[in-house]
Parts: sequence; structure tokens; C-alpha cells
Amino acid sequence: MLGKMKHHHKLTVALCLIWAATILYGEMFAFWVPSLFTCSWPHHKSYGVESDGNFTKVAIVTDPQLMDKTSFRLSSKTLALELAQLYTDINMRRSFFRSVLPFKPDVVLFLGDYFDGGPFLPEDEWQESLSRFKHVFGLNSQGKVGDIPTFYIPGNHDVGYSRIASHKKDVIDRYEKVFGFRNRRFMIGSVEFISIDAQAIDGNPQKDLASEVWKFVQNVSTDAQSHPRVLLTHIPLYRPDQTPCGPHRGASVIDQRFWRHFQDQEVIYQNYITPESSKMLLELIKPILVLSGHDHDQCTITHQSVAGSVTEHTVGTISWQQGNIYPSFMLLSVPNAIHQNSSDLDKMLHTQLCFLPCQLFIYMWYLSLFAMSLLALLFWPNHGISFLNNAADCISNVMKSSFLSSVTKEKNEDENCEYEMVWDAEGSMHLVKKALQTPVKRQSDKPLVEKGNAVMRSAARKNASEQIELVMDSDVNAVAGGSDPLMRSASKSRTKLVIQRVIRTIMMIIVIAALNVPIYIWLLFKDWVEQE
Repeated sequence: MLGKMKHHHKLTVALCLIWAATILYGEMFAFWVPSLFTCSWPHHKSYGVESDGNFTKVAIVTDPQLMDKTSFRLSSKTLALELAQLYTDINMRRSFFRSVLPFKPDVVLFLGDYFDGGPFLPEDEWQESLSRFKHVFGLNSQGKVGDIPTFYIPGNHDVGYSRIASHKKDVIDRYEKVFGFRNRRFMIGSVEFISIDAQAIDGNPQKDLASEVWKFVQNVSTDAQSHPRVLLTHIPLYRPDQTPCGPHRGASVIDQRFWRHFQDQEVIYQNYITPESSKMLLELIKPILVLSGHDHDQCTITHQSVAGSVTEHTVGTISWQQGNIYPSFMLLSVPNAIHQNSSDLDKMLHTQLCFLPCQLFIYMWYLSLFAMSLLALLFWPNHGISFLNNAADCISNVMKSSFLSSVTKEKNEDENCEYEMVWDAEGSMHLVKKALQTPVKRQSDKPLVEKGNAVMRSAARKNASEQIELVMDSDVNAVAGGSDPLMRSASKSRTKLVIQRVIRTIMMIIVIAALNVPIYIWLLFKDWVEQE
């Protein structure tokens, strides 16, 4: 009994260690992988780490889309929604603080869609979502990530498409009050960044929203361009249907979908800017790079314009709940000094796409490990498992059997033969083995069964056989008569064994959970309540 308990204690300790390592990796170490192993600032590859002073390092994040009651059409205080919000917010907070900020960016750039139902939330729920957004990304009262300059552009889930925004001016007002103007320009390093309200640019040109965007674009185009420009748009520029998106694309390419309202011609939905608007933006702004979001998946394409070819990077969502199991962010290295007359200005900007941990795979591994742990606890042998010892015993038994069989064969051969000495012509002696001649038995030779000095006749042999049959019959009847109690006893033993194993498994699960659940809970809430 002590030996059995010892084996089970070893199994419990092993499972406790495996679970602890799994939880530590899934809840903490996995988020360190991008900054430690898989990603780095792109200018390091060409110029080395010592060139950091020549570049402004920009971290780009998009489409967090904090979940709210519009996400699952649930009321705002249901348990299911609260749990979904908690796990999604914690995951994004870990991604931002453990994967993005360790790169120590000089600037953080958000490309839109901060909320899920932004235009449809009443003021109190919108303010609650805003508080969650600030906590997830560690924003202070000025909207900065600590002391890092932070810039925002609007998304369709923040202000809505032109059909919604044109009827809800208060939605635009509260957005601009917190995140700044929708159409703006600012400098990072020696590059000018131009951000536009892409949701309004294809709206009714006779209305204020669209005309406001185009007026801003015209002003930018008429100014003397003394710096290279980067265009920031939440909605990607137009791309033909089934345009390849490069090796980092996770899902199939989504073709153009564009719907207008039949009355006021405002945009109800679009996933790309129209071809006409895309062409005008490239010709008027003349960017050397375009950055966008909205698609939730990664895409890199090249546009052609009168000014030459322009690369557009669509950055994937940072949230694992937005249809992309491989969330991502982008690192952009902007040079601090660029001569306008330099050739290949687009090559002066360096980009690196970085992938975050696949949270879905982590949860799947948790479930798989739980199933394997349960099976191991239920079916682990009482004597434990020693593969090496069992294999050694098996090999030893096979070798012993083969050795004994060879010895027995040689012995039998020696018993059934005789040796004769033979001299050759040179006088040397040789032993020649010859088989013995065994007498041939005749059929008339019948074996006699002796008992003392008397010979048992056929009648005696008949009586003896009858006695043997009687004894055998009585033994069989005795066994048959006692089979039912034996079977009942064996059935009770098996039932008892099953109950013991189930109880033992439950006790071991409680021990494993008692040691690992506190670790999981601590890691789960540590990042959420920890002040950065």
C-alpha cells in the first residue's frame, strides 16, 4: 500500500510542476517572447543598435475594439459579457505592457476603432468604455502612455460611417474632445504624418463631413512639401478584388463592399476607400508610405500613382477576440534627418510586423492538459511505470530462454549418439559422432502398469479409469457449484477498485488545483491591478 501511494504522490507532484510551468508560460512568459526573441526594431538589422539616436521609434496599434453590449447584443451587466470583457481587456493589457512597451517606443500611434459600439453607446456607457480603454493601455489624463507622445485617428467604430456621423454630431464632439481632431498633421522625426477621417471621405460631397475632409486634404497638397509624408487612414485604400496581401495574411482576402443609403447617399458600410478617392489621396498628399487598420488582418500591397509606387501596410488587430487568432502590432523606425532630394525616400522608413501570443492556442492547451491529467490519474498503474526496467527484464528473459533451449538441444543430441575413435593415415586420432540404434518397438509390446509385485490387468485398468472419471466429475461439479460466489466476489472487487480510483483521482485533482489555481488567479489579476 505504501508503494502504491508513493507512485501516486510522484505522479501528483509531476502534474503540479507541469501545470505550474504551463500557467506561467501561458499567462506571463508567452507575452515576453516578441521583445526577447521574435521581434526587434527594423533599423537594427541595417544599422545596428548603436543607431537608435538616429531614429524615432514608433509603436503602431490598431482595432482593440473594447467589447460592450453591442458586441453580443447582451445587456451591459450580464455575467457572460462581464467575463468576456475581463478576459479580453486583460489579454490586451498584457500584450501592450509585456509585448509592446518593452521595446521602449518614442511614440505610440493608434489607428482607430477603440470601442466596439462607440457611436451607439449612451454617454454614461461610453465614459465607462473610455475608462476601460485608458486602463488597458495605461493612458493618463492627457491621453498619453506615461510620458510617451500618443496620437489617435478615428475609426468607424468610434464615430461611425458618414450615414451615422451626419445624424449624430454629438458622437463626433465627444470623440474630438478626448482624442483630438479627426483630420490632423503632425511631425515624427523628420517625416510628416497626415491623418484623415476615412469614414467621411466617401460620404455625400455636398454635406459637411465629406467636404471637411477634402478641404483638409487640399490644404495639405497646396503647402510646400518640405518633408516626406506618411498617410494614416483607418480604412485601407482601394485594392482590386482578390489582391494578394503577402505572407503575413492569416485569413482569405475580403473583396470590396460598399453601400450607400438610397436617400441621402451617405455611406452605410465600406471596407475600402473607393478607387476615385484613393487615387486622389495618393496624388494630392504624395505619401511615401500608407498605414491603415480596419481589416483586422495583416496586408501589404503596393499602389501605383503619378508620384510612383507607394507601399501600404494594413496592421492587424491587437485583440484576439476580433476574428484574428494571430494579433499583431507594428514597429516603425523613422529617421530623424532626411534630405528631400535623397533618392528612395520610401526605403528610409523601416517597418517590422510583430505577432502576439495566440491566446486561443493557449486555452486549447489548457483543455488538452486537463484531459491528459485526468486520464493519467484515472488509469495510472498502482505499481507505477518503469519502461526501462520492463524492457530490460523482457530482454533478459528472452536471452535466458534461448540459452536454455540450446543447452537442452546439445544435451539431447549427446544422449542419442556415441563417439568412435578413428585414426587417419598420418596417425592422428579423430572422434566421429554416430547415432545410437534404438530398438524398434512391436505392437504386441504393451505397457504394463505395476502395483507392487502384481501386474494390473485390463479389468483393473478399466476400474482405475472409472475412478479417475468419477473424481474428475466431482471436481467439476464442485467448481460449478462455487462459480457464482466467486464471480460475485470478483465483481465486487472491481467495483471497489473503480470507486477507489475515482476517489483517488478527485483527491489528486484537488491537490493540483489547490497549488495551481492561486498561481493562475494571481497572474490573472496582477497585470490588471498593477500600476505601471
